[in-house]
Amino acid sequence: MKALTYASSLLPSIRDYSQVPRTWKGDLVAGVTVGIIALPLALAFGVSSGAGAAAGLVTAIVAGIVAGVFGGSNVQVSGPTGAMVVVLGPIVAREGAAAVAIVAVMAGVIVIVAGALRLGRTVTYIPWPVIEGFTLGIAVIIFLQQIPSAFGVETGESDNAAVAAAQGLSTLTLAEAAWPIAMVLVVAAIMILAPRIHPQLPGSIIAIILVTVVAELAELPVARIGALPSSLPLPSMPDLSWETVAVLIGPALTVAALAAIESLLSARVAATLADTGPYDADRELVGQGLASVASGFFGGMPAVGAIARTAVNVRSGGRTRLAAIVHSIVLIGVVYLATGPVSAIPLAALAGVLMLTAIRMVSVATVRSIVGSTRSDTIVFIVTAIITVSVDLIVAVEIGIVVAAFFALRTLARSSGVHREELPGAVVPGDEQIALFRLDGALFFGAAERVLDRISLITNVHVVIIRMSQLQVLDATGARVVTEIVQNLERRGITVLIKGVQERHLELLTHVGVLRSLRHQNHLFNDLDSAVEHARSHVQRAVAAEPEPDPV
Repeated sequence: MKALTYASSLLPSIRDYSQVPRTWKGDLVAGVTVGIIALPLALAFGVSSGAGAAAGLVTAIVAGIVAGVFGGSNVQVSGPTGAMVVVLGPIVAREGAAAVAIVAVMAGVIVIVAGALRLGRTVTYIPWPVIEGFTLGIAVIIFLQQIPSAFGVETGESDNAAVAAAQGLSTLTLAEAAWPIAMVLVVAAIMILAPRIHPQLPGSIIAIILVTVVAELAELPVARIGALPSSLPLPSMPDLSWETVAVLIGPALTVAALAAIESLLSARVAATLADTGPYDADRELVGQGLASVASGFFGGMPAVGAIARTAVNVRSGGRTRLAAIVHSIVLIGVVYLATGPVSAIPLAALAGVLMLTAIRMVSVATVRSIVGSTRSDTIVFIVTAIITVSVDLIVAVEIGIVVAAFFALRTLARSSGVHREELPGAVVPGDEQIALFRLDGALFFGAAERVLDRISLITNVHVVIIRMSQLQVLDATGARVVTEIVQNLERRGITVLIKGVQERHLELLTHVGVLRSLRHQNHLFNDLDSAVEHARSHVQRAVAAEPEPDPV
C-alpha cells in the first residue's frame, strides 16, 4: 500500500494546475518570455555540444513539456544547459553526434530509477562551496569553448577546453578573426545595455537579429548555423544494442549524475525565489529522467533543469507548470514558422550569447562571500573549480565533497574534548585517588585516539569516573575506544565508573562491549553525586586493605 501511495506521488495530478485560474495570465507572459530567451541558448548549446542546433532546439521543446508535466517543481524550465554541453562535447568527439540521443535515453532511465529509489534529497549533502566552485568551473569551460567560434577558427583536438581553445587560436589570422570578434562584441554590448533600457527587453534576441541582418545584407564571410528541420522529427528508438550500451554506460552515468545534481539544485533555488510552492525532489528526478528519454527518442540531448531560464520564468510571473509548457509551444512555433531565418544566424553571435551567459553565471558577491568565510571553504571552492576545468565535472564534485568532508571532520574532531574536573562538593580525604573525566562534543574515529591516550595514561588513582552526558556524537570507533579505556584501567586495578550515558548511545555501547568491560553492572550511573559517593567507598576499602607500614 505504501509503495502504491509513493508511486502515485511521482505522477502528475490535477492538483498541479489548481492555481492556473488565478495565475494563467502571468504564466502565459512568463512562458513567452522564457521561450524567447531560450531560443538562442538552445541553438547555442546544441552547436557547442557538437550535436547540432536542431538537437538543442528539440531538447528545449520536448524536455520543456515532459519535465513541466512530470517534474516535481511548479516553475522549473528544462532543456539543454552549459554544464551538460561540457560533458557532451568529449562524448561527441569520441563516439559521434548519434551517441548523444543514446546517452540521453540511458541517462534518463538512470535518473528515473534514482527518483524511484528516493535519492532526490541527496543533493542537500553537497556543500555550498562545492556547488559554487563547480559553477565557476563550468562558466570558465563554457567561455573557453566559445573562443574558436568567436575568433572564426576550428576547435582544437584536445578534450580539455583550455587546450582546445589554445590549439584553435594557434591557427588564427587577423583577417579571419575581425568579423567574428566584432559580432561577439556587438552581441555582448546589446545584451548588457538592453535590460538597462527596459528590464523586459530580450537583449539576446535583439542582438542576434541585428547581427544576422547585417551579416546577410553585407554577405559577411562568417560561419552560420546552417539548415534546420522545418518540423519536429518523428520519435524513433535509438540503437540500444548491448555493444552500444557497454561503450556508453560510463558517459551515461556521468550525464545522469550531472542532470540530477543540476536539476535538483535549480529546483531548490527556484523554490526560494518566490511563493511557487514546494518541490518534490524525487518526482523532479523522475520528471527529468522521462524528459531525457523523450528527448533521446526525438534525437535530442539529455534534459536538465536550467536555473537561468527557471529564474526568468519566476521573475516574469510564472507560478505553475503552464509557463514551461507555453515556453515549449513558443519554440515549436519557431520550428514550423522561422527555421529559414534562424539557419542564417552566425555562429559568432551565438558564441557572444554564451560568453556573456558564462560570465553572468559567476556571482562576484558569492565568490567574495566564500573566499571571505573560512580558509577550509576557500580551499574547497578553489579545488573544485580547478578540477572542474582541468579534469572532469563529476570528479570535481566528488573530490570537492571529499575535501569538504575532511575539513568538516577535522573541525568536528577539534570540537571534541576530554577534560579532567574537580569532584563536586567539599573535599574528602582520599579524593586525590579519584579522577573525574568529562567527554565533550564528538567521540568518533577522528578524535577517539586522543581520548584513549589522555585517560588511559592516568596513574596514582584507584577510581576513574567517565562523564558521558555531554557527549553529542558517538560512533562505533568511539564506543570501542571507551571499551579499551575500561579494559586497560581495570587490568591495572583501577575501578571505572561511567556516568550519564544517553539513551541513544546505550545500545551502541552495549553492543560494542563497554558495559561488559565494567567490573560490575552497578558501575553505570545516572547522576554524578551517586557515582562520586560510590567512588569514595571504593577508595576507603582500598585504603583499608592496604597493609600497615612496618615500624621503624
